[in-house]
Amino acid sequence: MVTCALILLVVVFAIINGQPFLSTANVRNMFLAGSIMLILAVGVTYVIITAGFDLSVGSVLVFSGVVSMIVMRQVGGDGWTTALIGLAVAVACGLVLGWVNGLLVAYAELNPIIVTLGMFGAALGLAQVATGGQDLSGMPAAMSQFGVGRVLGVPWVVVIAAAVAIIAAIALHSTVFGRHTYAIGSNKEAAVRAGIPVRRHLAVIYGLSGLLAGLAGWLSLSIYGTTNISGHSLDALTAATAAILGGASLFGGVGTIAGTAIGNAIPVVLASGLVIAGLQSFWQQVVTGAVLVGALYLDRLRRIRSLRRSSAQPG
Repeated sequence: MVTCALILLVVVFAIINGQPFLSTANVRNMFLAGSIMLILAVGVTYVIITAGFDLSVGSVLVFSGVVSMIVMRQVGGDGWTTALIGLAVAVACGLVLGWVNGLLVAYAELNPIIVTLGMFGAALGLAQVATGGQDLSGMPAAMSQFGVGRVLGVPWVVVIAAAVAIIAAIALHSTVFGRHTYAIGSNKEAAVRAGIPVRRHLAVIYGLSGLLAGLAGWLSLSIYGTTNISGHSLDALTAATAAILGGASLFGGVGTIAGTAIGNAIPVVLASGLVIAGLQSFWQQVVTGAVLVGALYLDRLRRIRSLRRSSAQPG
């Protein structure tokens, strides 16, 4: 159903907007924007499968990008050494912030929505303090070349996003780590009785979500050349929408990376089509919110159908 909705959206916008929507430049921009969002959505999918939620990924992306840019400007140089230092810093920042979320959720047993909402504000506030609220630029030339670089005609950022999704899918469906993730989301108490280190696992899951947000922050810098502090306020909701549209359930225990990848394309196509159609950015936020509500309703319907099937099974 989600795939059909995606195809319908593409057809509708192709008819309404014509060549600008289907142009090579616009398709490339959609893939680039979708790649950043897919990396975020992969981490959020893991969190949702454990019956958790992460509202902080957009701010963690911004904070990681800001610290990375500051460090690279301090180190200086236009080569790959500086760029890789920036990458390590961005990933480390994301990992630490995500891990803090995980510790508070797993060991302090705080509500994940409240914890990650608090991190959303804290990370964004720290980024604004560090920059005075101004976007930073001046990354190494090697990093800029990477942002526009391609391999076999495919942008490097798209290749990395695809690699992240494939690795995450394999880990989720073919490893003990993945089975434990599903088990915790399906029944946390049963997972504890089965000997699964639930608290440690949850801390790792939130750390992973933060790590991927840090990676997305560095990749975003390489594409756009600036920190774009105010441009990621809806990232967490968009990533959650992608995961839920793709089949992940807020009740936990259900979700796939392949489904998330398909679900991720819907808000990306919507945003691009609405921009080309000339709709104001404020209305784009309204549409994003409406799609999220629709995704939640779809999740509820799936949940009801699943419960009915379970109750209908004999003995």
